Amino acid sequence: MAGMLEGKVAVVTGGAQGLGRAVAVRYAAEGATVVVSDLDAGAAEETAREMEGAEGVACDVRREADVVELVAGAVERHGRLDVMVANAGVSTVGPVAETSLEDWRELMSVNLDGVFLCVKHAGPAIAGSGGGAIVTMASITAMAGVPLLAPYAASKAAVVSLTKTAALELRDQGVRVNALCPGFIGTDMVARHRAELEQGLGIDLEEALEHAQGGFGSEADVAGVAAFLASERSSFSTGSAFVVDGGATASLV
Repeated sequence: MAGMLEGKVAVVTGGAQGLGRAVAVRYAAEGATVVVSDLDAGAAEETAREMEGAEGVACDVRREADVVELVAGAVERHGRLDVMVANAGVSTVGPVAETSLEDWRELMSVNLDGVFLCVKHAGPAIAGSGGGAIVTMASITAMAGVPLLAPYAASKAAVVSLTKTAALELRDQGVRVNALCPGFIGTDMVARHRAELEQGLGIDLEEALEHAQGGFGSEADVAGVAAFLASERSSFSTGSAFVVDGGATASLV
């Protein structure tokens, strides 16, 4: 039985670890030819070797020339581009008053500029291939405040807004653009910041998430929705923010 993405060519930025890796692996399992893009070339190549027909490519999404080369290279080597997953991102933890402008701008350069560049250059390439999908990686922090995560949350809220506008601009070219908004997922990124969040908020994160969303979500939960958004099964969905959070944003208490 053919997978949901059989015959499609997909680029996943930040694809060597975390949610990006999970999405890349799921796409390959669904029949896609996957271009695993990451700042770490070695990690991208190592991840790609785990999937049949995949390739690893170095890309710094903060650099427009890198993104141009990433998109053009995928089209040149594989003849088309059907899906772009703008996933590469970073995070920081701390109060607004203690966040430096330098740290703010560095985070925005990856989380927002990087997504903008992927949408800007992948959109025309996907349209030229006959249409397809762009999936941007946002977060439930785009929809509700979380103390100590202001720069991250602001970048993700901007990604959701960018996604909606890009969806309208690209709709008539056959390109769907949707944002994926995970809740707290058990990734290495969350693990790195767990102690800071628990200390700063005065909570046990696992206990808090058990109440809010039934515990940590899994990378597979997010990858499954990402596969749906890249496939023809979501052919009438564009300009939306798909929440994967176990109900965290649905409740007031």
